[in-house]
Amino acid sequence: MPVVTLNGINLSHHVEGDGDLVVLIMGTGSPGRVWRPHQVPALRAAGFRVATLDNRGIPPTDECAGGMRIEDLVGDTAALIEHLGGGPARVVGTSMGARVAQELALARPDLVDRAVLMATAGRNDPVQNALSRGERALHDKGIMLPGRYYAAVTALLNLSPATLRDPVTARDWLDVFEFSGSAVGAGVRAQMDLNEFENRLDAYRAITAPCLVVGFADDRVLPPHLAREVADAIPGARYAEVADAGHYGFLERPDEVNRLLVDFLTA
Repeated sequence: MPVVTLNGINLSHHVEGDGDLVVLIMGTGSPGRVWRPHQVPALRAAGFRVATLDNRGIPPTDECAGGMRIEDLVGDTAALIEHLGGGPARVVGTSMGARVAQELALARPDLVDRAVLMATAGRNDPVQNALSRGERALHDKGIMLPGRYYAAVTALLNLSPATLRDPVTARDWLDVFEFSGSAVGAGVRAQMDLNEFENRLDAYRAITAPCLVVGFADDRVLPPHLAREVADAIPGARYAEVADAGHYGFLERPDEVNRLLVDFLTA
């Protein structure tokens, strides 16, 4: 992936295809390549030029281990859009990436043609705060969970029971999570501090770009009622909910998610 200096950091990104620009923004701890198996091919087939990026905190983008703000990631995405020819671009984000897209649409409406916001929220709630604080405490104390236990907890938090019902599929996911392990780098640890934030729902009433908010019915990390609140706050926003999908719904139910993306982004 090319690395360019933008917004004061070295930013890794990848672009493929021709047509109008779509920028895909990943969530906490995940590299941009997670979009490539499913969403990138679907969007390219729909005639788009598709850009993915490694958010600050994810090497080879600068890790910024000293800390970061959501505004920094918004600035990175804005700078990438300008680097790739300027806006407005179509923007898609999931989890933390959806928050980046929301704030980008608010701060730089000139750069956002329309946005898809998946597994998102406009406020924290007590359970999400407790989970986030617990995860950070484990890392800060150097506690490494046993691999298979970490895999099981991660699967239960991020995947739908419908996905885990199939023993073969469940074993495949467990293997992936166990291989990944619970250790994180300094940059991802800095990203994790972004999980707690002030209530932004009132601010989102000023977003003018057309938005589609997608909730995943079995999401335990950011339950769909939080996504629906974002849709209710943004004027004219549409809300869609994907059944039998957890926090990783775009990987669990790619056909349905891609249909929603393409239909909205080509409208």
